[in-house]
Amino acid sequence: MNRIEHIINGNKTVGSSGKSQVVYNPATGEQTGEVILGGKAEVNAAVAAALGAFDGWSATSPARRGRLMFALHGVMNQRRDEIAQTISAEHGKTHDDALGEVTRALEVVEYAAGIAAHLQGDFSRDVGPGIDTASERQALGVVAGITPFNFPSMVPLWMIPMAIACGNTFVLKPSERDPSSANLIFDLFRQAGLPDGVLNIVHGGKDAVDAVLDHKDIQAVSFVGSTPIAEYVYTRGCAAGKRVQALGGAKNHMIIMPDADLDQAADALMGAGFGSAGERCMAISVAVPIGEETAEALVKKLAPRVAALKIGPSTDPDAQMGPIITGEARKRIAGCISAGEAEGAKVVVDGRGLKLQGYENGFWMGGTLLDHVRPDMSVYKTEIFGPVLSILRARDYAEAVDLINDHEYGNGTAIFTRDGDAARDFTNRIKVGMVGVNVPIPVPVATHSFGGWKRSSFGAHGIYGPEAVHFYTRLKTVTSRWPTGIRSGAQFTFPSVG
Repeated sequence: MNRIEHIINGNKTVGSSGKSQVVYNPATGEQTGEVILGGKAEVNAAVAAALGAFDGWSATSPARRGRLMFALHGVMNQRRDEIAQTISAEHGKTHDDALGEVTRALEVVEYAAGIAAHLQGDFSRDVGPGIDTASERQALGVVAGITPFNFPSMVPLWMIPMAIACGNTFVLKPSERDPSSANLIFDLFRQAGLPDGVLNIVHGGKDAVDAVLDHKDIQAVSFVGSTPIAEYVYTRGCAAGKRVQALGGAKNHMIIMPDADLDQAADALMGAGFGSAGERCMAISVAVPIGEETAEALVKKLAPRVAALKIGPSTDPDAQMGPIITGEARKRIAGCISAGEAEGAKVVVDGRGLKLQGYENGFWMGGTLLDHVRPDMSVYKTEIFGPVLSILRARDYAEAVDLINDHEYGNGTAIFTRDGDAARDFTNRIKVGMVGVNVPIPVPVATHSFGGWKRSSFGAHGIYGPEAVHFYTRLKTVTSRWPTGIRSGAQFTFPSVG
């Protein structure tokens, strides 16, 4: 049985807590390993290792740090199938979906490889008599990441490459549900040549999270997860004087205008709603067709597609969707469907009770399509985080826009239309952080930054890209004058450049 341990200062360790948790293969329901859980003592040890490595690593030139990222990119490309298999074994997503996760992680590594350019400062000569001013960005110190189960490789690799390329050292607290990917990430960095202590991993639950948030030597924390926990992380981390970016939940809508290509829209909804079993913060969970005619036609196209979803383990090359992460999550999702049905939603396709021959003990659920969902229903208000697509019919475009803008979440949204005027108005007026036009999952490429609005994100900075450079560094401005024979006497007024 596989045992997943902490990695501190380059060495695996079980720590001192004596606690562990079972790790499952969600396709079979079988135990595949155990993860050792840590708390305050393990976090303290990881931070001490990171502090010890910081001076040497931050003094390493940005060009050399960038070359390490270039080496990491090569290592990841060589081992991408292994990375994908590790993801699928504990998360359950299909192999192709896991490979897509690796590809998006590689984009961030590519961006981090150019860190020397991203850290360039500004210089102004003669801002005053013989005075020059220069600005630069310097590393913070020890920073930390707390990452979710749904992207066990991609989300850590949204954080770690950017943070350490900027000169920081890192402590990662990954999800305990699928922890092997985090340890594999460490192996990839080590193979690329990362010095000991620059990246440390502590597995654990709330005890470890609280220890990270409270530790005086951790300068910044990046988090991805549910909104209640994001708010907790942000509030407690800020109270401890840290920079915090905390990305939370979502309820992503897709408007389907009457002029849209309905086959294209239906295909987009299938992938965006049911890919990765809906366990994505950017999944489309609400389709908003405009007008009854559009709604009827859309449901007619969607229903057979949802019913025909090919569901299976990651070892099945034809599988379009894998299992749910845990039995508890499957039960919760089924409860959300039942609540929606009780409140008046029509269950067009029912994914509850799915059994897969040969995998009877796995955490399986089929795709579910709900029609006639209303804004007052719990199934609409709640982030279900499962393979459930709701149809909420809007009378007109204005009602659909108000519906999205009034929702507490503002992570991602999309509009499908042939009308450029409607698309332009939508992108301007909608109160959501990431917007797609005929693109169902508008996750920005690594040269931009990822981040939602409203209760989908807490903190001033998005994750990866240019926003990450600002989050993981602090600005320093130097104003200097060297003796040139200029004497102006003491100046008692506030200095100016005039």
